[in-house]
Amino acid sequence: MGETTDKPDLKAVAAAAQAAARPLPPVHLWNPTRVGEIDIVIRKDGSWTHEGGVIGREALVRLFSTILRKEAGGTYLVTPYEKLRITVEDAPFVAVRVDRTGEALRFVTNVGDEVEAGPDHPIRVVEDGSGEPRPYVHVRDGLEALISRPVFYELAEMGEVRDGELGLASMGAWFPLGRVEAGG
Repeated sequence: MGETTDKPDLKAVAAAAQAAARPLPPVHLWNPTRVGEIDIVIRKDGSWTHEGGVIGREALVRLFSTILRKEAGGTYLVTPYEKLRITVEDAPFVAVRVDRTGEALRFVTNVGDEVEAGPDHPIRVVEDGSGEPRPYVHVRDGLEALISRPVFYELAEMGEVRDGELGLASMGAWFPLGRVEAGG
């Protein structure tokens, strides 16, 4: 695989992504020889920046979100022609909505992805350095969405206690959200 030293052009990446865009391009099949980095950062709040400036075009962010691929070495924007490493501060997506639909919890992300929590799309909760919960739902191919605080509160309200743990069921799977304090 060859490294390039050319500075990637954001317009060229967008054009290649749009040319490949379908519901979800088969990024897992693409192995371009042109490999590099681009100064794109997905911030903790879900905003995308390029060279320090916020990418304000929602359609462009949604388009780029369809060509993300996570690998052991990082997260990349991948087209048939090039693979560019980007920086992701936390998770590449943010779950901004949840609805209970029958037996399923359906999440909607900030880039329009919809996913039903279940065995193939688990919910996990980790504690950050201060002991606060950081909940995530798996979206696709190792890419997760941070569950926003308001959505997490909705999940807690929908939850039930089993064996001292607050959690929820979705698509036949049980997802613990956290321990319930005695007397609380």
